[in-house]
Amino acid sequence: MIALRPLAALLAGSLVLAGPALAESPASRSKTVAPGKTVRLEIAPNLKKDCSPGPMPEFKVSGPPKNGSVITKVGKLKTPASYRCPNKEAAVQALFYQPNAGFTGSDEVTFEVKASDGQVQTQTVKITVGGTGGKSGDDAKKEGTDL
Repeated sequence: MIALRPLAALLAGSLVLAGPALAESPASRSKTVAPGKTVRLEIAPNLKKDCSPGPMPEFKVSGPPKNGSVITKVGKLKTPASYRCPNKEAAVQALFYQPNAGFTGSDEVTFEVKASDGQVQTQTVKITVGGTGGKSGDDAKKEGTDL
């Protein structure tokens, strides 16, 4: 039993040290887009945590797609009711993916988002080109370059 105590202390210490590394790991998600169509990867408002306007968010593509291109667009939108700052008019920056003509298959984009409050988050989006169309509502808005 005494031999287990140092092992338990070592494991607990390892978990404490691993905490910051886990917090910095990139967010990963997936998207599907029909060939020849464009899909929105991310949209970020210029709102700080207190919902006041701040500087425009910044995107930095650190892992560009191999079979397509990335497009950025700036505009104004009203935040959704479910957002932390509901129904607030805000300037936004959006990032889109456009597959190369004739391409079907898998692609990937890694980018950083620097929010208005200065926080930076790395995101990786795995993209499947070849999905079916026919989306409606909010999903249709995420396809194409409309904000």
